[in-house]
Amino acid sequence: MKIVCQKDVLLKGVNIALRAIPSKTTMPIMECILISCSNNQITLTANDGELAINTAVDGEIINPGTVAIEAKILSDIVRKLPDSDVTIDVDDNFLVTITCEKAKFEISGSDGYDFTGLPQVNRSKYISISQFNLKEIIRQTIFSISDSDNNHIMGGELFEVKGNILRMASLDGHRISIRRLELKDNYEDSKVIIPGKTLGEISKILSGGVDDEVIIYITKNHIMFEFDTTIIVSRLIEGEYFKIDNMISGDYETKVDINKKDLLSCIDRSTLLIKENDKKPLIMNITDDNMELKLISAIGSLREDISVNKTGKDIMIGFNPMFLMDALRVIDDENVSIYMVNAKAPCFIKDDSESYIYLILPVNFNIN
Repeated sequence: MKIVCQKDVLLKGVNIALRAIPSKTTMPIMECILISCSNNQITLTANDGELAINTAVDGEIINPGTVAIEAKILSDIVRKLPDSDVTIDVDDNFLVTITCEKAKFEISGSDGYDFTGLPQVNRSKYISISQFNLKEIIRQTIFSISDSDNNHIMGGELFEVKGNILRMASLDGHRISIRRLELKDNYEDSKVIIPGKTLGEISKILSGGVDDEVIIYITKNHIMFEFDTTIIVSRLIEGEYFKIDNMISGDYETKVDINKKDLLSCIDRSTLLIKENDKKPLIMNITDDNMELKLISAIGSLREDISVNKTGKDIMIGFNPMFLMDALRVIDDENVSIYMVNAKAPCFIKDDSESYIYLILPVNFNIN
């Protein structure tokens, strides 16, 4: 096998494939990227058993063939080569020679006989969405996926299609993030759970172009994303997702309309007084047209007032400030509405059309 590629083109492909290389494995072949040259196309493939990526790169195929190369050394070599044409030449014994200008590397490859390619995915059930919208909806929900191993369902996101509405939701036991998006067309109903790792890697690979489409194919066990010159296939998480509709209530005793930037800035200032792993609550005391925010820690204290438009009862309630910040950071609206029942019940941050809903559980606090 022998190919020639531009360094930056090859590096981009290697970096995409790297995202499906496991950090730890007992199978050396999973640490490799498979380079295949056939049908006038150069492809790079990686597969960690749960997530598989195949991406095509532009280049000249002098001799077709296939070789598996250890991903880390391939990445390190290509990254440090001069910005010029890179030649990869593989002999019959799978000795890989990589040359670029005056640099020449020789490393061992393998025939990739044991390499597992992409799973076969039925393409009959699919949806189409812009890269921009998919990247945004992931960004706006992924932060509340649980990083605990105690509940595998919480390690993924609900991906639900009904007609022309896509809904994605995540929760970690303390909060829920829900985003609804209107699609251009109507599609067959689907409801699956996508691993958080898959969504995180896809978000990093997507270019995010408004006019660039992603075709998503959905089956019982796998989901496939096809965009640009890349195909990503992921296993789905088995099981039933939580009945989040039962957790969302329209009842409230207090509604607060507030400038998002003002609230976010104040909460951000309060976190200056919190050491790592210190769980000090941010207390909101809402009366008339004022919200007093207060945080007291071993470092010191902060009290700050923000003007609000309040409907309903006065309320004093405490929250984990980081949970509030996570939600506010991904909301694009200039003003936000916060709905509360009492100091023990969840609050909701949502817009009128409920294109986004963020539920946050309050925390107990002592009044000082």
